[in-house]
Amino acid sequence: MTERFEPVESMARARHEFGEHGGVNLSIEASTTFTVEAATTMPQIFRGEHGPFSVDAGGHSGGCYLYGRHFNPTVFTFGRLLAAMEGTEAGYAAASGLGAISAVLMQLCNSGDHIVASNTIYGGTFALLKEFLPLKAGVHTTFLDVSDHALVDQTLQETGARVLYIESIANPTLEIADIPELARIAHRHNAALVVDNTFSPMILSPAHLGADIVVHSVTKFISGASDIIAGAVCASREFIGSMMDLHTGALMLLGPTMDPKVAHELTLRLPHLGLRMREHGRRALEYSRRLNELGLKICYPGLPAHPQHELMNSMMHPDFGYGGLFTIDAGTVDRANRFMEVLQNQHSFGFMAVSLGYFETLMSCSGSSTSSELTEEEQAAAGICPGLVRISIGLTGSLEQRWRQLEDAARQAELL
Repeated sequence: MTERFEPVESMARARHEFGEHGGVNLSIEASTTFTVEAATTMPQIFRGEHGPFSVDAGGHSGGCYLYGRHFNPTVFTFGRLLAAMEGTEAGYAAASGLGAISAVLMQLCNSGDHIVASNTIYGGTFALLKEFLPLKAGVHTTFLDVSDHALVDQTLQETGARVLYIESIANPTLEIADIPELARIAHRHNAALVVDNTFSPMILSPAHLGADIVVHSVTKFISGASDIIAGAVCASREFIGSMMDLHTGALMLLGPTMDPKVAHELTLRLPHLGLRMREHGRRALEYSRRLNELGLKICYPGLPAHPQHELMNSMMHPDFGYGGLFTIDAGTVDRANRFMEVLQNQHSFGFMAVSLGYFETLMSCSGSSTSSELTEEEQAAAGICPGLVRISIGLTGSLEQRWRQLEDAARQAELL
């Protein structure tokens, strides 16, 4: 049996960076450019012979820094901690989730190449794949139901795709991807499996399950406060190194650079991510269970009725729950809007806003917000019904207080 990868243990083993003067927190390196002691060192850095991934004759890693867009020590440290969380060799922190995703796909693909992607993904990623990359880069995408493994296998063979792109937990339908099986299929056709793990940090470890590259919108659960835009790529040292190549690296040349002050802030939030994920998951499971018992159409991976409940159990780290999101099918947009308005305006239960992973509850009607880049036909194919309400459960208030508000709003909106 394969030993289970434990993200908490891996993060605990990661080297702790102390501050410049011995502080328990790392210092912020605010410099945009870096000096060298010998003039001959600089051309060596430009040739890729010295850098953060360098290993000297004594086997010690770490080398010279060049310029803040390339590598910054504070940002590099945060990327290393993210890599420890995901169980990859290396990580790189970017200025946004879409910045990270765009750079990964452009690094993997050339003009004329093909991507196979889930038809149920974040609307911004969908627009990138459907509209932007074909027009600007000559890279085309076939969208399909990734739970149909035979179709995935056939499409990869027919298209010769370089990439299979999925979300570990699909936005917004919460469908669970069979990452080990999709990895086997992708690798059989020499395609890279790229997994967006934004919905399930700590809960799922895609790299351990076979994924080649893991991306995140750090803006969401990892940040936890809806005050920072950030992204991340976790992969092999070779791939991250290629993305930072001075001549052909997509991250280096496209420039989605994270500010070191942001990296420092996020480094201080990462240690309590596990605690936050546990509580998000505890509340989401209890609310979805109670709403389901009242007869509402609830989708949550922690419910036995979820189509991939057992699959989720086979892949997840049970200590961190099933995630902080569930959906309610309100039937119509009007009922969905009424439900959210009562929760926000009468009960201060949460906010009608896009995004997720905030310490307050965030609610949106997906079809007219975060999935609006999809046509009505594409939404139907993805399983996104017009009255689907996506709820990212927060941490404020007591569980029972919030439950009373939730139940009352459901009754006022005539969901019960």
